[in-house]
Amino acid sequence: MSSAPFPFTAVVGQDDLRLALLLNAVSPAVGGVLVRGEKGTAKSTAVRALSALLPEVDVVPGCRFSCAPAAPDPSCPDGPHEAGGAASRPARVVELPVGASEDRLVGALDIERALAEGVKAFEPGLLADAHRGILYVDEVNLLHDHLVDVLLDAAAMGASYVEREGVSVRHAARFMLVGTMNPEEGELRPQLLDRFGLTVEVAASREPRRRVEVVRRRLAYEDDPAGFAARWAGDEQEVRAQVIAARALLPRVVLGDNALLQIAATCAGFEVDGMRADIVMARTATALAAWDGRTEVVKADVRRAALLALPHRRRRSPFDAPGLDEDKLDEILDGFPDEEPDPDPDPEPEGPDGGEGDGGDGPDGDGGGVPPQAEGPDSGTEDSGAEDDGPRQDPAGPPAEEPAPARAESRGDGQDPAQTDAQADAPEQAAVRACEPFRTKMLSVPGLGEGAAGRRSRARTAHGRTTGSVRPRGHLTKLHLAATIQAAAPHQKARGRTGRGLLVRGDDLRQATREGREGNLVLFVVDASGSMAARQRMSAVKGAVLSLLLDAYQRRDKVGLITFRGAGAELALPPTSSVDAAAARLERLPTGGRTPLAAGLLKAREVLRIERLRDPSRRPLLVVVTDGRATSAGALGGDPRAVAARGARLLAAEGVASVVVDCEAGPVRLGLAGVLAADLGGPAVSLDGLRADSLAGLVKNVRTSVASHAPLSSNRRAA
Repeated sequence: MSSAPFPFTAVVGQDDLRLALLLNAVSPAVGGVLVRGEKGTAKSTAVRALSALLPEVDVVPGCRFSCAPAAPDPSCPDGPHEAGGAASRPARVVELPVGASEDRLVGALDIERALAEGVKAFEPGLLADAHRGILYVDEVNLLHDHLVDVLLDAAAMGASYVEREGVSVRHAARFMLVGTMNPEEGELRPQLLDRFGLTVEVAASREPRRRVEVVRRRLAYEDDPAGFAARWAGDEQEVRAQVIAARALLPRVVLGDNALLQIAATCAGFEVDGMRADIVMARTATALAAWDGRTEVVKADVRRAALLALPHRRRRSPFDAPGLDEDKLDEILDGFPDEEPDPDPDPEPEGPDGGEGDGGDGPDGDGGGVPPQAEGPDSGTEDSGAEDDGPRQDPAGPPAEEPAPARAESRGDGQDPAQTDAQADAPEQAAVRACEPFRTKMLSVPGLGEGAAGRRSRARTAHGRTTGSVRPRGHLTKLHLAATIQAAAPHQKARGRTGRGLLVRGDDLRQATREGREGNLVLFVVDASGSMAARQRMSAVKGAVLSLLLDAYQRRDKVGLITFRGAGAELALPPTSSVDAAAARLERLPTGGRTPLAAGLLKAREVLRIERLRDPSRRPLLVVVTDGRATSAGALGGDPRAVAARGARLLAAEGVASVVVDCEAGPVRLGLAGVLAADLGGPAVSLDGLRADSLAGLVKNVRTSVASHAPLSSNRRAA
């Protein structure tokens, strides 16, 4: 028997989160909530608890698609429905697992029965279950791209379409989309980000007493879930009654011209793309007025709506932190006169006063009207800090005030006289900012992979162009119709076919094989030694790596960052899907010391070995950013250049696809990066040659053959 869910009103703090969820409960047209925050901050607990506060749903008895009795879906696969009967059920919170298949999400058609019997045998998916309820996606930022596309289509059209080789099914799919994510694990695609009506940032409280209360409530709940839920039943019922009353009041709320002008001015002032933000703000402000028991939208509603609806719509790149400048917001709204309160408002909806809590945890009247909370020893959930730590700030420090003296590059022997002992052993220099990123050429891994769907290298995928057919292993997902007919045709006489229909059996079915693109693990190995320390040079190097990180974000890659300088190499960022975390580490990267190139290569080999065990199907792409100098062998001993060459050849022997970004500058160049590229079995690309416009969009494949990739000459780079 399942235990009672944790009560929504028992969540400690997290006022913005609870308010955003309640506004969607009042007005599902707001468009859902995206909850961003660190681990253990009651994100999932609050979302799962919301269903207990939602009114029951009237449905047609026996309909698997939750049609409303008053207005059944005319295209419902279980229809047509006769007028009359109705049944009620609790509102659902349907969870979409990150690893779910497309058939699990949209539903599955029995292709064999469709071909042999002409029957549309359809098994509903999670979208059908979530109709008129909540679709909850935990770790939504880790969802596969093809599932994201399906979600976007269903959210935009309010319906789900399933098509398999000419057999199609459509059903209604209108739901509140709620997603939670940890930004450290990667950001969302902009298209999906914009589909969430509201967004809130959550963080653990730093106030000891509040943390103690969180622990108390959690332990009390785990000791006796039913008893704990019973103690909060009164508060739950009050908030549920307030949700129902606010829903009833919502159609009578007036959104005046002045409020609309405030909304439009706010969205224009923050340069928000498109018109969805204006519409979401209008719906949110109306829901806020109804939640507070008013029939007219006022300036305070517009301000609170902006804080919930705009932060995630202002990002211009994946490296921008979401957030809203509240001083600028106040400046925009101060240009409008304050409204006079309605002297004779409609009676407030039944339920508690949404503005204050009975134990001090709830906010004041301006805090958003979240449900009351009672402080007590018998209470608990995951930590849910009430303080708003504000938007994440750019971790990059300010640029250095004084540029380092320029150093002339000159040709010399293997030790490079241009790098003097004084330069090599120079003290650590402060980090410099990266130059503006640019669009890079596409670098891809050769061959045909089978990794997670992405946009970089060729791979066998569930989506893409059809390249052939095979016998299905397990459940058939993509029918190859021509191959199926070809397999069944020779057996028609033996099977006693007499009519026009084709007699198809299970062993005739053929699965389509498809080729698309996969995401790779792009591991950056960046030279941060003294030879890279010239200010403009390091700024250009960081700009190039930042550009490659942006490209990795767009192509759905995992990224990692290794730096080497001084006595060894450091894994600055283990492989992750969060390219903005890599960008932050890169921005803080200092320079100085000797060049232990071999240490950097061997560290990369070790990281790739471990990642190969964790995710064998994800192929790596090694990007070494250096001028090719090697002045220190570190603990390995011996000649630095020879040790580095051995490390490079080890990576090449293991089949690691590599590319060297040559950072050497000046009129006279040593060409050491090209030698390193030959040892790695990959190409060398200059910083200028990395730009997409430098080769008119030419796609550069990374080869593993040393013979086919000698160091690029200046003529070849310009070709």
